[in-house]
Amino acid sequence: MIGLLGKKVGMTQVFDEEGRQVPVTVLDCSPCYVTAIRTKEKDGYQAVQLGYGKGKAKQLGKARVGHLKKAGVEEALQFVREIRSEKTDGLRLGAQLSVKQFESGDFIDITGISKGKGFQGVVKKHGFKGGESAHGSKFGREAGSTGQNSTPGRTYRGRKMAGHMGTDTVTKSNCFVVDSDEAQGVLIVRGSIPGHNGAYVVIKNSLKKGKAKSWKIHSSESASASPAQEAAESETK
Repeated sequence: MIGLLGKKVGMTQVFDEEGRQVPVTVLDCSPCYVTAIRTKEKDGYQAVQLGYGKGKAKQLGKARVGHLKKAGVEEALQFVREIRSEKTDGLRLGAQLSVKQFESGDFIDITGISKGKGFQGVVKKHGFKGGESAHGSKFGREAGSTGQNSTPGRTYRGRKMAGHMGTDTVTKSNCFVVDSDEAQGVLIVRGSIPGHNGAYVVIKNSLKKGKAKSWKIHSSESASASPAQEAAESETK
């Protein structure tokens, strides 16, 4: 499985070849760097650690700054995640990944944090119907009875009640890729995705409809690693 890290820019619309309006979400995925490569021999599992999101070094801990420096990445990356992958051929520490890993017609899974809704009642949070709104009704949008009187004399665990809503980790499966632009580092997918504008997301090859793909390095990257990247790779071996 391959993937990318990115940021939700916002939604817009495009028109297909038949002139139909298609709502799309724009994702900024550049630059996305390889910050670590996990191997079964050393770590017990195989994965690729990616980093995204330029920030200031003073906003990160010293451990994160040292980890990025060891990988040969000069920028202070705020968003770091791992993606399990059985194939890591062609990857090296500090390499910048290309959005051309996903092209028009591909299907991807996008994971993000949903929008926070604050404290909400049972009607909005769980879809309760509520009571009558006629004159004299005292039901309204209340939850109603939540337990028994004397037996068992308590509320069962898991009862649907009012509470905090949103800020959950949500994965939207089988998102259709409309277009990808390597020059601008932009990925365009059909429909909406979880999270607010500016939220970080994890993009993976679709588990259900995805095709077998390999990692691709950005075209601006040279075929040979820089001295800092070579030193970082020699230290990890």
